[in-house]
Amino acid sequence: MLLIDTTRLALRAVTAQRLRSFLTLLGIAVGIAAVILLTSIGEGIHRFVLAEFTQFGTNIASISPGKVKTSGPAPTGIPSSVRPLTLEDARALARLPAVTGMTSMVWGNTEVGGNGRLRRTTVHGVDPDMLKVYSLAVKSGQFLPNEDLENARALVVLGATLKAELFGSANPLGARVRVGNLQFRVVGVLEAKGQFLGVDLDDAAYIPTARALELFNRDGIMKIDVAYAEGMPAASVVQAVKSLLSNRHGREDFTITTQEDMLRTLSNILDILTMAVGALGSISLLVGGVGIVTIMTIAVTERTGEIGLLVALGAPRRTILALFLGEAVALSALGGLIGLALGMGLAQLIHLAVPALPVHTPLSFVLLAEAVAIVIGLLAGVLPARRAARLDPVEALRSE
Repeated sequence: MLLIDTTRLALRAVTAQRLRSFLTLLGIAVGIAAVILLTSIGEGIHRFVLAEFTQFGTNIASISPGKVKTSGPAPTGIPSSVRPLTLEDARALARLPAVTGMTSMVWGNTEVGGNGRLRRTTVHGVDPDMLKVYSLAVKSGQFLPNEDLENARALVVLGATLKAELFGSANPLGARVRVGNLQFRVVGVLEAKGQFLGVDLDDAAYIPTARALELFNRDGIMKIDVAYAEGMPAASVVQAVKSLLSNRHGREDFTITTQEDMLRTLSNILDILTMAVGALGSISLLVGGVGIVTIMTIAVTERTGEIGLLVALGAPRRTILALFLGEAVALSALGGLIGLALGMGLAQLIHLAVPALPVHTPLSFVLLAEAVAIVIGLLAGVLPARRAARLDPVEALRSE
């Protein structure tokens, strides 16, 4: 029997019992729709979170005081205190060949007053290269000028939200504001950056790091972030930073974290979560597979005489096997297509109803879901098809 004849017989068997076939493929369709919907939401959240973390750039290495490690008891006579990061350390890091920008950071929460208004917000001590490191832009005025780190003037740059809260639509440039117990002059306003994981990045003030150390009465810098050239291996940058600071401190009493490593770890976690929600949705596919096994077993029983006639006329056993396998695959493939349309449609409807919920359906997910549906059809149809192929033709014709 030709392949086209086998295919035609399989499709005719599917359409002969329309209601039964529809209910069978509906089980597969619901399972595929659930998988597509859940994985689309998971992939959308994956992309959203990564976009949130990469909006400041990806070529960044962060150095913080203290070494993250586990060790035995400290040797007697050796102090266990961690040497703080200093402005001299920051200046030395900025001179490394691989570094394109550097900002030392100190932050805290305090009151900022100006124009007769008072607001408690986050104040960041930063360096002039912060714009370059974090891909930020100034809306009006300028950012902190390049000055000696230890003797930087009392200048402040306002975030968009803080500017609006203190000055409204008025021009704040040149105005005096009180940050904690110190006086500063406003020299610029940053472009709105929006929110980062629910935190308003624009509700902040930016002052020189040396002034922040004085304001918050700190001995050392809380973090130093360095940006490096595009295409530069992160490992080589980490090694250069580690070598420099180890020579300055006499030991490795600091921790280096690269944006690249953090994003890789975060991406792996989100991939696992996406697969987990997809696996939950695929449970309903098992129900669809059981439905195909049930329907194909009934079909073999109902068509015993037809099978016996085909074998008596010389149809090979493999043709009978292919006939029933083709019927099972046709049911699952059609169910998969309906499920894809249903799942993608529901995903888009949810996105339209809740625009804040990110939804994305990659083509690879679509192709994989349809392939899974076909494989389920094959697996579910094997046992009934083998039973049909092994029927004795004489007994099969006698049952008719």
